[in-house]
Amino acid sequence: MSDSIQITDSAQDYLAELLEKQNVEGIAVRIFITQPGTPYAETCLAYCRPGEEEPSDELLELEKLRVYLDKNSLPFLEEAVVDFNADRMGGQLTIKAPNAKMPKVNADSPLEDRVNYILYSEINPGLASHGGEIKLVELTEDQVAVLAFGGGCQGCAAVDLTLKDGVERTLLERIPELAGIRDVTDHTDTTNAYYR
Repeated sequence: MSDSIQITDSAQDYLAELLEKQNVEGIAVRIFITQPGTPYAETCLAYCRPGEEEPSDELLELEKLRVYLDKNSLPFLEEAVVDFNADRMGGQLTIKAPNAKMPKVNADSPLEDRVNYILYSEINPGLASHGGEIKLVELTEDQVAVLAFGGGCQGCAAVDLTLKDGVERTLLERIPELAGIRDVTDHTDTTNAYYR
């Protein structure tokens, strides 16, 4: 079994029950991610009738059902958990895929990927409540990350102090090779300004 995804027993029971209701011989479940590796990634679970799977899909043979995993989504499904929480209303199937928006990175990943990973997995979730988002615009030759502060962070007077300090600290702690960060809207720093 692929170690990339965990489907809890309660989720397996629930899915097996749903499949049975479809009344289609050999029906399975297919899990895939749309726009994997982007902030807009969505993890989807769909019925998969015989023949609807892709030849490259990875098949999970579980005790009560078969699950096809989309090959391109596999790196993004690492550590994903499909769970079913029963409640009075019948219950809810949840899919947590912590790496859907960014694949797992390690010390050998390109610097850019590692900066993005920290932005998307650690920093942006905390800003989402303010409607803010930070994007990596470029990595300069001297390893300075140029960031765009978007959404609710832009034009916010606190952006300089709170955000930049916190973001810079987090990024530099996690990625010692970074020389520093710069805000794309920071026009005070003209040392590297050039016109084209």
